[in-house]
Amino acid sequence: MDMLSLPTVLIVDDDRTSRTVLADLLYGECRVLLAKDGPSALQRVREEPEICLLLLDIAMPGMDGYEVLQALHANPRTAHVAVIFISGLNDARSEEQGLLLGAVDYVVKPIRPAIARIRIRNHLRLIAQRKELERLASRDGLTGIANRRSFDESLQVVCQLAARRKESLGLSMIDVDFFKQYNDLYGHPAGDDALRRIAQVVASFARRPYDLAARYGGEEFVLLLPGVPDLDHLLERLRTDVMALGLPNAGSDVASVVTISIGAVHISAGGRHDPALLLEQADAMLYQAKHQGRNRVVSGAYASTSRF
Repeated sequence: MDMLSLPTVLIVDDDRTSRTVLADLLYGECRVLLAKDGPSALQRVREEPEICLLLLDIAMPGMDGYEVLQALHANPRTAHVAVIFISGLNDARSEEQGLLLGAVDYVVKPIRPAIARIRIRNHLRLIAQRKELERLASRDGLTGIANRRSFDESLQVVCQLAARRKESLGLSMIDVDFFKQYNDLYGHPAGDDALRRIAQVVASFARRPYDLAARYGGEEFVLLLPGVPDLDHLLERLRTDVMALGLPNAGSDVASVVTISIGAVHISAGGRHDPALLLEQADAMLYQAKHQGRNRVVSGAYASTSRF
């Protein structure tokens, strides 16, 4: 099995033998990472966002397991990581404290390998189910690409990331031209199919980790592309690729097939980005594209204050 498809588990214990025993226990079922103390565990979680579960010792020098768990929960970026305490503290008070702090389970050393493996598997299964529910919640039910909620969350993150890395950023708003007329002529099932096919074309331009194609609502889509050097050229390709689908639209005033209008704003590398202002300006560019006759790309440079 591809290691990238396996769940990632971080084992945190100051005792090398304990780390080895747990790592051997999960061999072939997980991608296993190791840390020997609390600070290095927290750094590893920050560096490896795919970590979904910590097997965490409590009695460690410097920073104990309880403090590690509290630090994880205090950071919104790591609060989702599940923790199972694997501890030599076998009194009820220690176990109660660990569970009250938010651990999903508490396993006492020396572990019984078969039982520990089953309990870890059960929690990994629950984590996988939760991730699948989150994935479904972030998808648009009709087109299968990201939905408005997912876009709103990603826009905040990508703007912060682009500003921190001093990277350029492009945001495009896309509207299907004369879509009401298309629905009236060909019916809503045909309209739904058209949106699905257009969504797949839009999504084909979002290939990198922080790229995002989303359905914004109705017949509108958004495309978020950090670090693209020639945004206008790429969007012109997107426009022609949608036309190349060859979806007939006798209700269009601009072409015999379905077309799109695109409004885009690009930010040069460096500076701070206001997500709401960026979205406002992309929407204004889309309005201009439609006002100028549709089936075209209109773009502009981001302004740090509203011009519209």
